[in-house]
Amino acid sequence: MLDPRLLRQDPTRVQRALGRRGMDFDLAEFDAMEAQRKALTEKAEQLRHQRNETSRKIGAMKKAGEDASAAIEEAESMRELLDKANAQLGAFESGYQDFLLGLPNLPDERVPDGDSEAHNLEVSQHGECRSFDFEPQDHVELGKSLGMDFDRAATLSGSRFVLLRDQLARLNRALTQFMLDLQVEEHGYEEINVPVIVRRETLLGTGQLPKFEDDQFHVAGDEDLFLIPTSEVPLASLFRREILGADVLPLKFVSHSLCFRREAGSYGKDTRGMIRMHQFEKVELVQIVSPEASWDALEEITKHAEAVLKRLELPFKRVELCAGDLGFAAARTFDLEVWLPSQKRYREISSCSNCLEFQARRMGCRVRDTSAPGGGKGDIRFPHTLNGSGVAIGRCLIAVMENFQDQDGNVTIPDALRPYMGGEQRLHAAG
Repeated sequence: MLDPRLLRQDPTRVQRALGRRGMDFDLAEFDAMEAQRKALTEKAEQLRHQRNETSRKIGAMKKAGEDASAAIEEAESMRELLDKANAQLGAFESGYQDFLLGLPNLPDERVPDGDSEAHNLEVSQHGECRSFDFEPQDHVELGKSLGMDFDRAATLSGSRFVLLRDQLARLNRALTQFMLDLQVEEHGYEEINVPVIVRRETLLGTGQLPKFEDDQFHVAGDEDLFLIPTSEVPLASLFRREILGADVLPLKFVSHSLCFRREAGSYGKDTRGMIRMHQFEKVELVQIVSPEASWDALEEITKHAEAVLKRLELPFKRVELCAGDLGFAAARTFDLEVWLPSQKRYREISSCSNCLEFQARRMGCRVRDTSAPGGGKGDIRFPHTLNGSGVAIGRCLIAVMENFQDQDGNVTIPDALRPYMGGEQRLHAAG
């Protein structure tokens, strides 16, 4: 959530920044809301002051033995007016809060201009794309003889689901274990196994709600629960409504989880294979850091995701997203895109973002400076949150299959994964 003080003190800056995202922030509408907020607040405060003065007057009259019945009647009338004014203010504040929750984060000044992925900026490229002396198959064709079954998954669950069997299921598990071990053992993340069902307020805190409710899987029942779209949601929310000591920062978490998305806005897009699924798996990285450290942390978390692809010897590039392509909560984002030979193009496999204080403010996570002189409590402020896929497991499986295939449909297992595959060097296509 944006700082309400920034909105009130410099709305033109907000309008300009949101305009870079392609959002029309109506200053006249906002000014009218502010005028209404001030009027309702002043009215309630004035009535509260009058009620308090009347109460003191009643006390003094009773103490002096005077008849206070008229003043008591006036106080009762004042109470009714105040209750009505508070109700009006409460209704307005609820709508105002919804307005604030609907505003995305402001892009950092370094974010390039642009309104779509066509304007994203390539930062670097790693590895060489393999040359094949045969026409490479896509993962769907390769998967038919390796244990990838979309038809059986469809009979169980419908479209955009997949069933992995035998050696592909094992490779999927090997990828997961490799990614977790890398981040825990070499990069110092704490592994956390998170719930995959969360409350509405948890999704509100990280920015998936209210704007993207159509893309969430809502759990039927009396409780307002959702399946998580990514483990970023519970990881970043671990300290919701808590005050942390600054000495515990930075906090670095890694989690493997199932993820669920309705893909409501992607009708007809990437319908073939595993690129865009309703259920998928990710290893997610989350950092909670001091505001001074967050830009260095963005570079760090991006390199930690890159390390996965480098160890797997997969060609990839780093891309900086333009303002119009940023996620709702992000102030700056680097995507990693892996090479898929069958498509002859790079496809996103990780997205690493600095959300600044946007998420912490929404979820009420704060930090107290414990180094204040004289043993004082110190200032309280919002930490910065960062997240990055480390990486999307299904897309990584696709990339390994396609980049390490041979003419017979077998797949060489990257060296980094062989310890997790019992020393096996190859996936063997069924005859």
